[in-house]
Amino acid sequence: MSELESGPGAEGRGRPGQVGQDSSEALLRAVGLTCHFRAGGLFARGTLHAVDDLNLSIGRREIVALVGESGSGKSTIARLFAMLYKPTRGEIFFEGRPLSGIHSRKERLAYRRDVPMIFQDPFASLNPTYRVSHGILRSMKLHRPELSHEQRVEAALWALDAVGLVPATDMLVKFPYELSGGQRQRVGFAEALVCRPKLILADEPVSMLDVSIRVGILNLMADLREREGVSLLYITHDIASARYIADRVLVLYGGQLVEEGPADEVLQQPKHPYTQLLLSAVPNPQAELSLVDAADVGEPPKVVNPKEGCRFRHRCPFAIDQCDSVTPKLRLLRPDHRAACHVAEAEPLEFADSVSVPGV
Repeated sequence: MSELESGPGAEGRGRPGQVGQDSSEALLRAVGLTCHFRAGGLFARGTLHAVDDLNLSIGRREIVALVGESGSGKSTIARLFAMLYKPTRGEIFFEGRPLSGIHSRKERLAYRRDVPMIFQDPFASLNPTYRVSHGILRSMKLHRPELSHEQRVEAALWALDAVGLVPATDMLVKFPYELSGGQRQRVGFAEALVCRPKLILADEPVSMLDVSIRVGILNLMADLREREGVSLLYITHDIASARYIADRVLVLYGGQLVEEGPADEVLQQPKHPYTQLLLSAVPNPQAELSLVDAADVGEPPKVVNPKEGCRFRHRCPFAIDQCDSVTPKLRLLRPDHRAACHVAEAEPLEFADSVSVPGV
């Protein structure tokens, strides 16, 4: 048995199986999830549509990547799943139970023990006045009160070792200023791991790290899934890193899901023009200038009181009249591969082979 499987509190937890095992039974599922905010002042009020009619699921032992540029609604979705925001409409189910049915503090703590969140900024997520041990032990005091102090220390040392912070005894007494950005982010994963989570919400966990450190964090997430059996929602604007670790990729634009499917297929044969645009942003010195590169002249949509129609239409080189008046719905284009685009079903996009991810 591996160290992660035999660590403190591992009793009753099964050995992880093949990737995607039990994925038919969704661990977390969102149905019609919508989140709106009031915007504007006294005389010019509006409604900001952060997330609109989102449907997604995350299976057991699955890594799902939610991809999109800044302002697309990714972090709002993470905060909805973490119960930091309340949805305007729709429902979130965890292990078949609706989150709207959770009311007591005890129930909230139990849910957040199973679904912890890793935040984007590793330099702001740790209190600089406390040692590393403070956050990890406090997490267990809240979520695993049955453990004695000695058991919590033992579990903290195990978690630090599991995320690659060794020697764990030295790391436990360090202050955040003594750690690098990558080490601080690993401490965040250790704080989540000691609670024996089922799903980790990782909100841009590598965006503020040096390129040389990012692969280590990505490998850590993949390793936690393989050895610990935990599922992950990986939120990122970097579609290449999503390809590196994710089983499925969900592409978000303007608060709406525009494409979803197996990671390899979405990146090798993308159907939505916005997915192509994201792929064109991946550095590739050997790639020629494509139609997408020339077409990227717009900005993300303003989603305050948005009108009907495709929100990507002002940046899309293939927009048709229907795009101005009819909001496209997700449609099955290939097995397990969906896209919300009026022109994607008719014929393959002209630039489908012009953009690729280096190394794919």
